[in-house]
Amino acid sequence: MEKTSIHGMWSSRTAFILAATGSAVGLGNIWRFPYMTSDNGGGAFVLIYLACIAVVGLPILMSEILLGRYGRESPVNTLIGAVRDSRASRGWVGIGWIGIVAGVLILSFYSVVAGWTLHYSWLYLKQLFGGAGITDPAATFGALLASPLELSLWHALFMVLTVGVVALGVEKGLERAVRFLMPALFILLLVLVIYGATTGHLGQAATFLFNPDWSRVDGNTFLRAMGQAFFSLSLGMCTMMTYGAYLPKDISIPKVGVTVALADTGVALLAGLAIFPIVISFGLDPQGGGPGLIFTSLPLAFNAMPLGIFYGLLFFALLSVAAWTSSISLLEPATAYLVERGRMSRKRAASCVAGLCWLLGLASVLSLNHWSHIQLFGRDIMSFIELIANDLMLPLGGLLIALFTGWALRETVLRDQLTGMPQGLFTTWRWLLRIIAPVLVLAVLVSAVL
Repeated sequence: MEKTSIHGMWSSRTAFILAATGSAVGLGNIWRFPYMTSDNGGGAFVLIYLACIAVVGLPILMSEILLGRYGRESPVNTLIGAVRDSRASRGWVGIGWIGIVAGVLILSFYSVVAGWTLHYSWLYLKQLFGGAGITDPAATFGALLASPLELSLWHALFMVLTVGVVALGVEKGLERAVRFLMPALFILLLVLVIYGATTGHLGQAATFLFNPDWSRVDGNTFLRAMGQAFFSLSLGMCTMMTYGAYLPKDISIPKVGVTVALADTGVALLAGLAIFPIVISFGLDPQGGGPGLIFTSLPLAFNAMPLGIFYGLLFFALLSVAAWTSSISLLEPATAYLVERGRMSRKRAASCVAGLCWLLGLASVLSLNHWSHIQLFGRDIMSFIELIANDLMLPLGGLLIALFTGWALRETVLRDQLTGMPQGLFTTWRWLLRIIAPVLVLAVLVSAVL
């Protein structure tokens, strides 16, 4: 008997793809992937990354969506039902808890960083209407990090934006939001790419990104590509499992999985074509990408560019939207679980989880200033939380999802959810899920530990 979700359903295949792509596309796609590509052989890295998507990312992505649609509940309750139906060990339910806890921890510091993008969007908006410009980007960024009050306020505003969407439910909240935010993200990205082309360095940027340089490929390149393929698809934190719970039965899981993977990769590559023409034009150092380039180097370029203030506003608006669509998916699993316990409305559940994330995020805020001297295993508090949640819990969750779906879940469940999938593809997918994906994810996990 087909189960239904008490939280609602996506109205269409497009709605799910927009939501899942929004979950996958985050700050890492825009400020990390292009530089990983350029530093690891350009087109060679892209080809290796796509291969890793095919053999690691896509099989686990399909598994999460499959489990979610089968259970139609939050990750924890979905696993409880799947374990019961397949007569497997109750220990597998821990997958759901790993995902929910990891999501809360990640959102706690992710919201702090997303607050930076809101702050810079506001700075450029004020400049557009005659406000003071960013004359010393390093000092501006340093002043922001040194102010716990300002960081906490932007962190709080971002959490309010996130909880405002999740509290409204699947159809009125999540779906309405992604139907507006994802097209906005793509439009902003295309405008930035077109603007980057006016610098005259788009061809050089494309060569920088796509020209294969196999001499720069080694074992670490493969490891980085596997890690990026895994993390960029939001795997292991059960967000895709939660979104899969709202997916109608007549929609093909393999097709939507491939579409989401390609869209996620496309956004990352377009981000490179938007950023690198500016990097090349102004002789900026692209090494490592990340906050150093985004918040201190690029504003220098914006100051010297024609329409640079407008470009800066679009760029930080793009970052804010990318962060927002990801944060929505991070908040949803824990919210759904609390609602299913029957003691909270969705608004109260979302508010409680968001409040917890905001409070936990204060530790990350303070680690940037007053608590910067506190070190945990050689890392500041924010970096330590990121290590535990992002680098350890997510690969562990992904590894367990692959093993549970591949070995413990009844084959009749797999066949029922993958109706119409050719036998050869089904066999290949299950083989990847049982052997290849777990081995490669384990390699990512071990590298994070070491």
